[in-house]
Formats: sequence, structure tokens, C-alpha cells
Amino acid sequence: MSTPETDNPQPLVAHLTELRSRLLRSVLALLALTLVILPFANPLYEIVSEPLRRWLPAGSHMIATDVTAPFLVPFKLAAFAALLASVPYLLWQVWAFVAPGLYRNEKALVLPLMVSSVILFYSGVAFAFFVVCPMIFGFFAQAGPESVAVMTDMGSYLDFILTLFFAFGVAFEIPIATILLIRAGIVSADSLAEKRPYVVVSCFVIGMLLTPPDVISQTLLAVPMWLLFEIGVAVGRHITPAQSLAE
Repeated sequence: MSTPETDNPQPLVAHLTELRSRLLRSVLALLALTLVILPFANPLYEIVSEPLRRWLPAGSHMIATDVTAPFLVPFKLAAFAALLASVPYLLWQVWAFVAPGLYRNEKALVLPLMVSSVILFYSGVAFAFFVVCPMIFGFFAQAGPESVAVMTDMGSYLDFILTLFFAFGVAFEIPIATILLIRAGIVSADSLAEKRPYVVVSCFVIGMLLTPPDVISQTLLAVPMWLLFEIGVAVGRHITPAQSLAE
């Protein structure tokens, strides 16, 4: 049976001190990245808003309905971009904090899962930006009456697209959650496969709750969630539950 790397437990104060140090480093990294990205916030907003602006009618443009929006909206985008860019570093801080208390076989599983979770989260954000957003905005722009001028508020647009980024980024973590459940022995791959009809319905319910109220974005979230669930089940068939390892 595997044993932890260290058999000498640290006192609670030492753990709290280590946790404070890791949190402080994470916050400082976020602040530093935000300050670095902030001068490029306006060009970054131009890139992020391009999926909508390409569908705006001739002579139409985005607007700011709040006096502070021209500054606060790009600042919010810079903070989100800093958070997105710092995800690997933040997860590394989490890993550095929990790794000393893990068994060797747990380390062999956790580290690849953390790397995979970062890749999947970025993949979800990229899928939302390059696939989902053009389809949604193209549909909305062509569905409205010709007599209505489309002039979207820049703050509302950013809230909308950040919601999509977050929803798809989290949804793409489904294989990781499935593997962890199987690894912990909470469920088995076969039992999850038997619940497939309920999972499909749940995917559409979650898509309805996490995305804006339109059928297109809900479907574009639900279908990848179901496919990612199937991937997690397929990989989980090759995972040995922790209880079996202990025996």
C-alpha cells in the first residue's frame, strides 16, 4: 500500500500559514496580470466584441449607456483575462499545497487531472468564442425586424459573453468530474452508462440554466456536455476505484 511522502504531520498553524502564503501569491499574481493587461484592455475588447460587430448592420455600432462604462467594462475584461491567464499558476498553487499530503498513487492521478482540467477549460472558452458566439449573434442579427436598429450596450455584451465563457469552460470539465467520481468509488462506469437518459435531460436543463435564454446556445452547450460525459465514462472504464487499490 502506498504511503504519504512524509509521515510527520505538520501542526495546524503551519498549514494555515502555508495556505495564507499560497493565497497571497495567487492574489498578487492576479493583480500583477491585471495591471499588465489593462493598457491593452480596449484592443482586447475589440477582439472579444468582433463576433457581434461583424453582424451589425451598416451604420450601426455598440454603445455605452453608463457614464463609467468606457472605463469599467474594459477593466472588467482585463481582470477576467488575467484570471483566465493565471489559471495554470493558481492550480499549481493548489497542487503545491495539497501534494505533500497525498499518496504516491494519488499524485500520479491528480497531477494529470489538473493539467487536463486546464486544457479542457481553455477548450470550452475557445469553443464558446469561435463556434457558439458567431452562430448565436448571426441568428440574433438576422432574426430582428429591419426597422429596429441594433445598438448593443458594451456592458451588456461583456456580461453576456463572459457568461458563455464561464458556462462552457465549466461544462468542459465534465470528463474530469466523471473520472473523479469513478476513482473515488462513488459510482461506476456501468452505473453511469445506465443513467444516460437522465444525464441527457440534465445536460439540457443545465444548458438552460447556464446560458442566455435561447435555444441555440442551450443546445450548443448541452450536446458537448453529453459527448464529454460519454468520454468520461469511456475513460472511467479503465480507472480502478480507490477502494480496490486499498484492498
